[in-house]
Amino acid sequence: MSDRNVHNAGFTPSGITGGSLASSLMSQEARASGGGVPSGGPTSTLQEMGARGTTHSSGYTSSGISGGSRASDTMSKEATAYGGGVPRGGTTSTVQSIAMGGKGGRR
Repeated sequence: MSDRNVHNAGFTPSGITGGSLASSLMSQEARASGGGVPSGGPTSTLQEMGARGTTHSSGYTSSGISGGSRASDTMSKEATAYGGGVPRGGTTSTVQSIAMGGKGGRR
């Protein structure tokens, strides 16, 4: 289910689908970072998963984030960087939201 949700959002093996949630997220992220999409951010993370179909194996599941996974490592690093909480619109919350069929967080 998670991989299908990521593909439905516009993150596909052939790239980001124009006019999709993915293209909107990419545009917002590029504007916020001064013109580029940063490595490790929501867009690059979701596109990598969409291209490879690795949402579940990365730890982003419909039941939440799997312990000991790449997703839990990302969540831990974000929480440390933000003083103990995971920011809305950050990589963890956005990827998990889209993996579960949501529209991602907004910054």
